[in-house]
Amino acid sequence: MKASPEDFQLRMNRFRDVLARSGLKVTHQRVEIYREVAGSEDHPDAETIFKGVRKRMPTVSLDTVYRALWLFIDLALMTTLGPPREKVRFDANRKPHHHFVCTRCGMACDFYGARFDDLEVPSTVKKLGSVESTHVEFRGLCAHCSGQRNQKRSKRGS
Repeated sequence: MKASPEDFQLRMNRFRDVLARSGLKVTHQRVEIYREVAGSEDHPDAETIFKGVRKRMPTVSLDTVYRALWLFIDLALMTTLGPPREKVRFDANRKPHHHFVCTRCGMACDFYGARFDDLEVPSTVKKLGSVESTHVEFRGLCAHCSGQRNQKRSKRGS
């Protein structure tokens, strides 16, 4: 899925502004790497980002992609999602939102819910440190994978 043209443009404007305020150069490689994430609502992993950028910049290296992504994380231009032992996936949507992740195919989609934006932080968590943000991630089977499972069950029952 692609980001809406409006969201994409807002993200690109913020990207340029944050780099300028940080005293960092807006290089062609950084622009192309950020564009790959900002233009997607699929929360791509680094290898997917690399493949997309490489179509436009054949000389870009995977190391350059990773270094740029971690820089963007440090600048709060994007965040990561998913369990840390799996492929790290990147998200340039910095509006308050949450995720649904398919446990079979890995599809990740944003959803918005004000009820989840204002979750009360439990006192046990407050004792551990100060919370900067909250994030809700629902995990389960997407409609496509759930449909495949139901089709397999009905074929077995025949």
